[in-house]
Amino acid sequence: MTVPATPPVLEASGLVRTYRGGDGQALRVLDGASLTVGAGEMVAVVGSSGSGKSTLLQLLGALDRPDAGSVRIAGTLTATASDEAVAALRNRSVGFVFQFHHLLKEFTALENVMMPLRIAGVPSTEARARAVALLERVGLGARQGHRPAELSGGEQQRTAVARALAMRPALLLADEPSGNLDHQNAERLHDLLAEVAREFGVAVVVVTHNASLAARASRVLTLEAGRLEAGGVAPAVLGGAG
Repeated sequence: MTVPATPPVLEASGLVRTYRGGDGQALRVLDGASLTVGAGEMVAVVGSSGSGKSTLLQLLGALDRPDAGSVRIAGTLTATASDEAVAALRNRSVGFVFQFHHLLKEFTALENVMMPLRIAGVPSTEARARAVALLERVGLGARQGHRPAELSGGEQQRTAVARALAMRPALLLADEPSGNLDHQNAERLHDLLAEVAREFGVAVVVVTHNASLAARASRVLTLEAGRLEAGGVAPAVLGGAG
C-alpha cells in the first residue's frame, strides 16, 4: 500500500513584488521567487542587504500580497481568499519572530505568551497551561512571572518564540531573529529554532545574515536578483536588514 505524500506546509510560486522608488521609478524586489517547505523542515534564506529578504517573508506570511505569483499556506491559497480569511489563516497557522521581540512591556512573560490564545478565545485555564509548557520548553519556566524589562535580550527573544508557537502554527517565520543578540544568546536561540522544527513538526523559514544559524537549516537558499537559488552561505555574522 502506497502512503500518500504529505502536502507541503508552504508553497510559494513565481512571486513578484515591485515598489516605486523616491524618483518614481519601479523597483522590482522579487522577480519570480519560488519556495516549498515541508513540516519539520527549516529553511534559511540568505542574501545581501536590500535583496528583498524581508519583503519575501512578508509575502510568505500573508502580511502583504504579491503583484504576481501565489502563496499557499497549510493548503489555503491566499490569493483567492478574502482579507478576513487571510487574517484568520495568519492568526491560526503562522507564527512570527522578528529581530526585536515586540513583547508587551506591561505584561509578564506568561501573559505575553497567553495573549494570542486569549485573543483567539481559548479559555484562560487552557491558555495558561499551554503558555507555561511553552515557557518551560524554551528554558524560561522560572522566569514566567517577569516582565520584559526584567529579562535578558536572549530571554526576551525566547519568550517571543514561545508566543509565536502558542497557537500551534504550521509555519514559523523568523526575520533576523538573532540580529540583536550577543554570541552566546544567539547560539542558544539558533539551537531552539532548529529544535522547534524537529520536535513540533513546524515548517520554519528564517531570514538571516548569521552563518551559524544558516548552518543549522535543512536547506540554505540565496535570494539574488529577485529569485531564490539553492545553496549559499550567510555573508557575515554581522547582521543587516534585508
